[in-house]
Amino acid sequence: MTVCLSTNGVNVHRADAAPTRLLVATAGGLSILERERPGATWRVSNTVLRDLHPSALAFEPGRKGVFAGIHNGGLYYSADDGETWERRTNGLSIEHVFSLRAVGSTILAGTEPVSLFKSQDDGQSWQELPAIHQVPNMDRWTFPGPPHIAHTKSMAIDPRNPDVMYVGVEQGALLHTTNGGQSWREIESYYTPEDMWYRDIHQVVLRPSNPDEIYMNTGIGFYHSPDRGQTWQHRFGPDSRIGYPDQLVFSPLDDNVVFISGARRDPTTWRTSGLADAIVLKSQDGGRTWQEAGAGLPSPMRHNIEAMSVAGYPGGFALFIGDTGGNVYCSEDQAASWSLIASGLAPISKGGHYRAFQAAA
Repeated sequence: MTVCLSTNGVNVHRADAAPTRLLVATAGGLSILERERPGATWRVSNTVLRDLHPSALAFEPGRKGVFAGIHNGGLYYSADDGETWERRTNGLSIEHVFSLRAVGSTILAGTEPVSLFKSQDDGQSWQELPAIHQVPNMDRWTFPGPPHIAHTKSMAIDPRNPDVMYVGVEQGALLHTTNGGQSWREIESYYTPEDMWYRDIHQVVLRPSNPDEIYMNTGIGFYHSPDRGQTWQHRFGPDSRIGYPDQLVFSPLDDNVVFISGARRDPTTWRTSGLADAIVLKSQDGGRTWQEAGAGLPSPMRHNIEAMSVAGYPGGFALFIGDTGGNVYCSEDQAASWSLIASGLAPISKGGHYRAFQAAA
């Protein structure tokens, strides 16, 4: 079983056995980790796409095809489980690919500047969905870091109807479509003018057992909506143990169990302190209450956790996290404990987040 670990790609995987191959997107290429069998030691077997910075990976289990969206580098496809790659950008008029999602035979690519493209032929050709440029308030979309251009950070697709999608713009909007991207509306009901960051959407996830429930990580904490975004609860904010959450996954065995990762404070503090104080939290009641689940992780954890994936198989699952220091950790006991399975990789980082720690060194 192959699993992908990337900051903005597909992070939920299912197969009939525990994973033995892990593709890790880093600022210096794609590192391939392997082990001979479940329970054996992981090793780095190869690094491909060298000198590129994959932002998002999406794996097709049936054909062992893998897509890699690259920061300022277009999009690549591998037909052999990530060993060799070819560039596939025909029709992709924006080559800074930030996020990827797979819906059956359709691949969606989100970009910087904000747009959305789809391919139905394994990336041989791409078609833009231009209606996303027609929503209001686009003039307010931005990003704190230079060149201050917003991007399509997150996509969530309703498993009951692939025409129903939610898209998170960082920073600027939570968007919703019911017709496959032919038109969009902005969901604003979570927002209050007192928010310290303007509509800073990090991740949007639909609950597997009830896709009408939206779980959303933002620059000021974690939100939950039980009714497709009509109403919201701000379950924890910037003064919580994770004040800057980014990654969220459900347990494949029971979606009352939720895992969330992130830093204690936002990136402006990392540059001066050199410390993200990152952690993984676990909820067993659908995200109402949370407990630390960081046994085996550094304490305090200097680097930020910027990627998290879950791989489900009959009777169990594996969790993987990667940080801006180039470390990869794995838990196969529902986050009761973590083991370091790779270190010394290039940073696993959303864009240039890793530079904050280099500046503070």
